[in-house]
Amino acid sequence: MTSHWVRWHQAYDDPASMNSRRLEAVVAMLGQVIAAAPAGPIRVLSLCSGDGRDLAGALSGHLRAADVTGVLVEADPDLAAGAVAKLAAVAPGLAVRCADAGDPASFDHNLPADVLMLCGIFGNVAPADVAATVAAVPALAAPGAGVLWTRHRRQPDITPWIRQRFHDAGCPAEAFVTSGPGGFALGLQRVGPGASAAPLPPRLFTFTTTAGEWGAQPGAGRRPT
Repeated sequence: MTSHWVRWHQAYDDPASMNSRRLEAVVAMLGQVIAAAPAGPIRVLSLCSGDGRDLAGALSGHLRAADVTGVLVEADPDLAAGAVAKLAAVAPGLAVRCADAGDPASFDHNLPADVLMLCGIFGNVAPADVAATVAAVPALAAPGAGVLWTRHRRQPDITPWIRQRFHDAGCPAEAFVTSGPGGFALGLQRVGPGASAAPLPPRLFTFTTTAGEWGAQPGAGRRPT
């Protein structure tokens, strides 16, 4: 049976949807971050990676695609399988793990990341989990790493609060893209040289919604998008 989250991804079939507009922004920013990375391997960690279409889009034809290694973590088996199919020819150095992205044990042996993707998470978890995840970024990513994150801007718009949490964690802002009030926000942070990496907590976040960022309702489900 098709899962809720697979159905949620079908919104990408509409190029005018908020999902598609956000994806376009993420792909563009991700391509720029990878292009600007220092020479050598680029280790990527994508939590709540969905079907990997952001990385697949950014790396298709990219001059640095062969340098990219790392892992995508996705709990939905159908979406994880989709990511494998999308990335096989584009970035063979990327692995896909069907696992709980909120549990650091799912990926802690792939740390630290040079590019950390936290897209589709902060609109589906409690503010305390947002804060915990941001505080853990210096332990998840290497100094100088680029961190991409997204969050909707429906009221109450907490994106200023999220940006402050990154600043307090020693990860200043490099870019911020938004479709406007009520739309999406995409941030790019850099892990500063003075960021303090505390031990990772036993859990980063737990999903509290089942409908995704656009029209989410409280529920028992947990799955990255």
